Amino acid sequence: MSNARDKDPMVVFMPSGKRGRFPAGTPVLDAARSLGVDIDSVCGGRALCGRCQVEVAEGEFAKHGITSVAGNVSPVGETETAFGERRGIEEQRRLSCQARLNKDVVIDVPASSQVHHQVVRKPHEDHDITIDPVVHAYFVEVVAPTLDEALGDLERLGIALADEWGLRDLACEASVMQDLQKALADGKRQVTVAVRNGERIIAVWPGYKDALYGVAFDVGSTTVAAHLCDLASGEVVATAGKMNPQIRYGEDLMSRVSYIMMNPGGEQNLIDGVRRAMNELIAEVVADVDALPGDVAEVTVVGNPIMQHLVLGISPVELGTAPFALATDGAVDARARDLDIEINPGGHVYALPCIAGHVGADAAGVLLAEAPQAHEGVSLIVDVGTNAEILLGNSERLLAASSPTGPAFEGAQISGGQRAAPGAIERVRIDRETLEPRFRVIGSDTWSDDPEFDEKVTGICGSGIIEVIAELFLAGIVDGDGKILASDSKRVVADGRTFAYVLHEGDPEIRITQNDVRAIQLAKAALHAGAKLLMERFGVDKVDRIRLAGAFGAHIDVEYAMTLGLIPECELEAVSSAGNAAGTGARIALLDRSSRVLIESQVRAVEKIETAVEARFQEHFVASMGIPHGATDEKPKRGRRRRRA
Repeated sequence: MSNARDKDPMVVFMPSGKRGRFPAGTPVLDAARSLGVDIDSVCGGRALCGRCQVEVAEGEFAKHGITSVAGNVSPVGETETAFGERRGIEEQRRLSCQARLNKDVVIDVPASSQVHHQVVRKPHEDHDITIDPVVHAYFVEVVAPTLDEALGDLERLGIALADEWGLRDLACEASVMQDLQKALADGKRQVTVAVRNGERIIAVWPGYKDALYGVAFDVGSTTVAAHLCDLASGEVVATAGKMNPQIRYGEDLMSRVSYIMMNPGGEQNLIDGVRRAMNELIAEVVADVDALPGDVAEVTVVGNPIMQHLVLGISPVELGTAPFALATDGAVDARARDLDIEINPGGHVYALPCIAGHVGADAAGVLLAEAPQAHEGVSLIVDVGTNAEILLGNSERLLAASSPTGPAFEGAQISGGQRAAPGAIERVRIDRETLEPRFRVIGSDTWSDDPEFDEKVTGICGSGIIEVIAELFLAGIVDGDGKILASDSKRVVADGRTFAYVLHEGDPEIRITQNDVRAIQLAKAALHAGAKLLMERFGVDKVDRIRLAGAFGAHIDVEYAMTLGLIPECELEAVSSAGNAAGTGARIALLDRSSRVLIESQVRAVEKIETAVEARFQEHFVASMGIPHGATDEKPKRGRRRRRA
């Protein structure tokens, strides 16, 4: 006999994945609070603030055994209608304080409704770039037609471009022909024309247009970042980022591939999700400069192989198993409208080439930005993420590989872990004598031992977990095997058959457990082993320069990275952050058309090492599990550079 409770509606919240059964009629907001789901609301559920907006996800969710449709929650009532009339609300969104559960449903909580928004740490970096974009704007005056001439306005435009700018034999987008005569009329025969590659007219505007834009995208598995650039000056005029909505289908890339394998046609959900995020970011950045999406004429994209495939509308299933075959390893130049990217109808999307099945266009972007072949000595460049993409080489030779570090560096698989967001512990120091900690959280410059510290602690992010484990090692609480040792300190407490270190005693309590240490050991061993494998193949025992790219690489203290053995031994002065090098590469490809030819030739010259099938990788991995690293490496050289307070 079934339990009556089983008949209650099931609700699943995305992207957290938290789920539970509640009586029919329960407000979605109440269910969320009961499950600890992070939905904002400051008006007490009276439909005044509008911060608790959610979306009902529609479709089959085989993992949860749910068919979710909008009708599985109560219809919009008078209170919600009045709010929409007063404040406005997107059609597909509901106020979770008003929507009530009727049947099984999947609820998506957008980032804007979460109390602790994701901090998308992918700012643009200063970089010398030759400004010669693939799209140029030309202002011309077109001679008016007369009765004794049979020329059409398109032909007259061609003559004007030839006479004034020397542009001849230009092809033309159909959208330009459709808009041309209206633009000529509105501009009193004066128009601004966008020409791509000196070969094709892709857009036309009435009168003089003083700005033409492009957007460079860095599409990561966790976050998507967009940089709006003035194509004439090369200036980054607006930047925005958001969580990749695909995360609801899996934290890591292989989980998303598995979702597609288990749900035939499911790739369209991931394709639509990432493209929707890109379009929302385009709308956001152009609004920042009082422009329109139609003012964007070109888009460039970098991403790991799976992200790159999905942006292009290609199923990444073949990348899920050996031999990890790419649909194409070449660059892709496509019309934006064919990819449902909402810019000017004549605009294009240029996707940088992937290097290998596990080394994507984001690594190609890093290669373009960092140019290790232009530096003396051997450079090691690591883009740290769920998969660490590693480049090694000099002017004579370049190698590339990907290491499966997993999501621990981003706070996942950690007991108190979270992504970088306000309230997350990001810096840690432990007194060597008392073993007492002090820490700093994102969003505050005050340390926890300051009398004025009054910050809400929500968890610990990737840079924080690296620092606390390194500090525990330096303080003698964690040994070289990664074991938390017993101690008389009140901070070290029994945790089952092992011990844990209490970093924060408040609510929530933040403990560093033995499993947390092991998760970081596994991640750092994979990263270190990948680097050692490339060094072995290259024939060097040490490198001259290490660059840490990506959001994680930009915020980690390199001395702690060396202490734990994330990277091979190197002079600390030669280890530095490359910032968002992948995004910088996307900007270079957007603003300098010659760079596209360069990177397309460079990726073909890179030697690809597949760690998944290399026996030596497993040997290096096992040897790298210790702290700081394998027995064959030197001990870390600490104390050469003053550590940040």
